[in-house]
Amino acid sequence: MASKVGDDPDSLMSLCTVFCLKNLRRTMCYSEGERNQLQLRPDVFLPGEICDRLVNVYMDLVHTDSDFEPQDGFFQLFSDPRSTRLTRLQLREDQVRDRDLEAIGKQDLMELHLTYCSSLTARSLRTLCSFRHSLLSLSLFGCSGVFFRKSGAPLAAAEDEDEDEEDLEERLQRHTVDLDFSFQGFNRLRLLNLGGLPAEVDVETLLRPLPGLTSLDLSAVHLPRPAFLTQWRERLASLVLYNVELTEELIHTLLQMSRLRHLDISRENQRTSKFKMTRKTLSSIVQSLVNLVSLDISGHIMLDNCTVPAFEDAVGRPSIEPCKSSIYPFQELKRPLQFLGLYNTTLCNVTHIPAYKVTGSKNEDQILNAIEMYTEQRPELAHRAINQLFDIARIQHCSQLLRALQLVITALKTHKYDKSIQVTGSAALFYLTNTEYRSDQSVRLRRQVIQVVLNGMEHYQEVTVQRNCCLTLCNFSIPEELEFQYHRVNLLLLKILEPARQDESIQRIAVHLCNALVCQVDNDHKEAVGKMGFVKTMLNLIQKKLLDRMCDQVMEFSWSALWNITDETPDNCQMFLECNGMNLFLDCLKEFPDKQELHRNMLGLLGNVAEVKALRPQLLTRQFITVFSELLDSKADGIEVSYNACGVLSHIMFDGSEVWTMEEPKRSHVMDKMWAAIQSWDVNSRRNINYRSFEPILRLLPQSCAPVSQHWATWALYNLVSVYPSKYCPLLIKEGGVILLQKVLELESSHQETKDMAREVMEHCENFKEDPMDTSS
Repeated sequence: MASKVGDDPDSLMSLCTVFCLKNLRRTMCYSEGERNQLQLRPDVFLPGEICDRLVNVYMDLVHTDSDFEPQDGFFQLFSDPRSTRLTRLQLREDQVRDRDLEAIGKQDLMELHLTYCSSLTARSLRTLCSFRHSLLSLSLFGCSGVFFRKSGAPLAAAEDEDEDEEDLEERLQRHTVDLDFSFQGFNRLRLLNLGGLPAEVDVETLLRPLPGLTSLDLSAVHLPRPAFLTQWRERLASLVLYNVELTEELIHTLLQMSRLRHLDISRENQRTSKFKMTRKTLSSIVQSLVNLVSLDISGHIMLDNCTVPAFEDAVGRPSIEPCKSSIYPFQELKRPLQFLGLYNTTLCNVTHIPAYKVTGSKNEDQILNAIEMYTEQRPELAHRAINQLFDIARIQHCSQLLRALQLVITALKTHKYDKSIQVTGSAALFYLTNTEYRSDQSVRLRRQVIQVVLNGMEHYQEVTVQRNCCLTLCNFSIPEELEFQYHRVNLLLLKILEPARQDESIQRIAVHLCNALVCQVDNDHKEAVGKMGFVKTMLNLIQKKLLDRMCDQVMEFSWSALWNITDETPDNCQMFLECNGMNLFLDCLKEFPDKQELHRNMLGLLGNVAEVKALRPQLLTRQFITVFSELLDSKADGIEVSYNACGVLSHIMFDGSEVWTMEEPKRSHVMDKMWAAIQSWDVNSRRNINYRSFEPILRLLPQSCAPVSQHWATWALYNLVSVYPSKYCPLLIKEGGVILLQKVLELESSHQETKDMAREVMEHCENFKEDPMDTSS
């Protein structure tokens, strides 16, 4: 059977890289000195491809894997070019420090892309100079701090790197431009991105020593004298001026850049621009820049005379032929553009657009193109486009599901601290992972969704993000699909439930998820979750609801979760008793006498506690036994409450008469009530219960100290194998139940009624072995 798209296994190279990074001291490194300094082993020599991959994957893990601990001194491993080679690096955000770049200062870097590295200071400008002989491509996008140094003090190489955020903010408020830095000597540099360069820096002076540039990004840079750009008119192939205010002088300059293949003069917002894009301006660009294959004019106010009349626009099938273009200036193109950015303009709505790839908001394709093009460096546009994708997934139908999911995942990973992206991205994921789309999604893709959802929950304690993330997790098979992150997802949910007054809807969803996560999992998982404080958290929620005198879904789910987590898990049962669980049980019974679902969940949980021999003495008090006896008469939820109350008492009776030290109620009287209750139940009752093992029931069979317990256990088996033979006959046979039932027949103390029932159970199992086909509806 063919696997789904995206379900291919990771390459061996990827697996080895991640393993080495997560186990540095066990693979290529060792620790040295008192500070446990990380050192590369002396016999390790790594080629450029491996080193680049190690550093780039390291950065990815730091930003997207919460279990991955950043390693102090990691970049120092690459300080010696004789044993390591670095050539192409992409580093982002505040994890990158001046000392990290200094550590690799001897490397012959060809590409260095720094994005939003807000912790870098002018010290890193010095380090950049050490790469000047080899650097071909440099990006300092969003790294404005790198051009400043502390005022009134010389630049010290030993500046304290570990200052806190307040110190950094205070220092940047007292900054001065570092005028000593120059691009002099960067003779090989061809691609340069200075997006976000502060207005205090004179861009013209800074760029003068770089005559060889072929690609330049000056997004959001102040250009008081744009004519200086003409020094590259014979060389520049790509120019990005996103969010640069257009003027007649700047347009005149651009028209001289005849070698341009890519021009981006887009804006984030129409309202902030005085410039109006006219038909004449657009025509001039098309006529003068004959080599253009890519143009972005997103965000501009377009004057109406740019497009053909509506009746012409509607003629024929959509075409990318320039001669049929609905936008007049583009009729002069010699061939369709590879890319045309029309996002947040009226032009994206026309029928005939002469470009292979268009960004806009008219349809799904344009919106996905916008997310793809703008995510990396324009989160404000990506956020808007993801919001439009959200509407498509919610109201219409997303036809490019895999691409949409991958783009949203990338956006959430890239901008984990951006509230707008996190809110819209997590909302879009909810709709893109629901049942309608599920069959198209690979295991790997769904795991990636889970990872970014958990990242969002971890890094953003904001109500909308938390709610969206919790709702998205509900689209997955729980616990199966979440098991690979089992420990982490439980911790996050418990953290969400900690605050005394949590948003009601989040609380409800989180408790539902907690309950689903501890249902149908192995006992070691339950024990681990118990140690995280699960039992205590659920009891705290119950306590709060009791104080509010409210029995809602949170209350019921919390008791259900406790029922599930204590199943065959003695440690958690003990925790329940230690955390005042029994008193809460009594208080809930008293406060909510008519809540059947609640009673069922509470009694199910106490049945688990009663199965633990060491804990049963704590249940053997006059108050508790009286309550359990009274509940034998309950008709709540069919037979479930009465059945579970009888189960609790059956385990207590199994310990014999010698442990029954109280005067009232009498053991014999309680036993009589148990007999009466069992005889009142319909043996064909359909059940609200799920047994994974019969072991706790089977241990009550071959004994004579409590025939009523034996009878309850036999009745339970009879009911389950009668109503659900295909599920419970194999389980009973597998666990040796038939042999134990035979012993019931041999015991003189067994009541005749019990023996008759035991024979019926054995017959059911025998018949099932002969004809395993289940024909019940």
